[in-house]
Amino acid sequence: MKKNVLWGLAGAALFCACQPNTKITITGTLTGLENDTMIASYNSVLNNLMTQKDTIILQQGHFSLEIGADTLPLYVSIYPMPSKGKAFDMTKVFDFIAFPGDALTVEGTPNGYEVTGSDFHTAYNELNKQLKPLNDSIKSIFNTAMQMQQNGVPQDSLAKIVEPVEELSKRVNERNWEYIQQHPDEDLSVLLALGAGENRPEAMELLGEKARNGRMAPIYRVIQEIVKEQQEQEKAKESVAEGKPAPDFTLKDLQGKDLSLSSLRGKYVVLDFWGSWCGWCIKGIPEMKKYYEKYKGKLEILGIDCRDTEEKWKEAVKEHELPWLHVRNEGNPDVSVLYAIEGYPTKIVVDPEGKIAKVVVGEDPAFYEYLDELFK
Repeated sequence: MKKNVLWGLAGAALFCACQPNTKITITGTLTGLENDTMIASYNSVLNNLMTQKDTIILQQGHFSLEIGADTLPLYVSIYPMPSKGKAFDMTKVFDFIAFPGDALTVEGTPNGYEVTGSDFHTAYNELNKQLKPLNDSIKSIFNTAMQMQQNGVPQDSLAKIVEPVEELSKRVNERNWEYIQQHPDEDLSVLLALGAGENRPEAMELLGEKARNGRMAPIYRVIQEIVKEQQEQEKAKESVAEGKPAPDFTLKDLQGKDLSLSSLRGKYVVLDFWGSWCGWCIKGIPEMKKYYEKYKGKLEILGIDCRDTEEKWKEAVKEHELPWLHVRNEGNPDVSVLYAIEGYPTKIVVDPEGKIAKVVVGEDPAFYEYLDELFK
């Protein structure tokens, strides 16, 4: 049931929706396992980067688990603790959704189990029965590929083995799409719309008022903000291109004072979209410092920090001794959207007249080659 959702960047938005912790109680009986020691991992359906884990000891197959939660439902996975030297067996996983306040029961084997305790799971169980043949095929293929990998089979051969997964996944997604259309007022449809992601943004428009304001309402609101941001980025792409005027903006600098891009008119300016969390951004700092010193007086660098706390931003500037100008993009306005930023670091060269001269995504030698050609 767990999906690689492209809405992961919404993680920062989750915390504004939090309320005092609410318990989730999960009990059940799991069979068909060789190991009595289980791992329960769980994370918000909108943020798979903050996974928490608990250890469960089965007592004759029985277990009980209590999890703290806020307003957002969690993805929960229960699986046997891998033996030393052995890989995680993805065919023996119990996956399900848990809402704050739920009291759920999980019964069965990895090949066939049910989660009961809410109307959401009643609906999901019915859909899951329809999807089971497809999901079982996907699991079987991945399990075969994992065994082959452990036996040293070349990557090219493994790629051929997993090729059918794309078509099987497509069929799963199509059935989910049909479900949303047939059941627009169900909580499950909100989750399926979330899973549709960028491939089917129109799925959100199909949801009825009951679903939009039900238990999945916090998720619906966050996704709507993400869709709006994506639409703004698509619109920005049309205007953010080499030769076009660079959109002006005003952000706070390290001293808390306003600094506008237009105030730097008359010289070449490099807009460096970065963050302390971005490994490639940090890796590129020595070369950036070298070129800043090399062409000092001919260009200015304006570091635009994105997705950091103010504390982490200032610490990173101090730790790496970054000598150029700095501002923090707090999201009002969101300059990363204004400039349609899709990857970090992104460097945008603005000429003395305020037009975009060059856009380079990633830590690419082409950026430094451009500067050498520009100032030779």
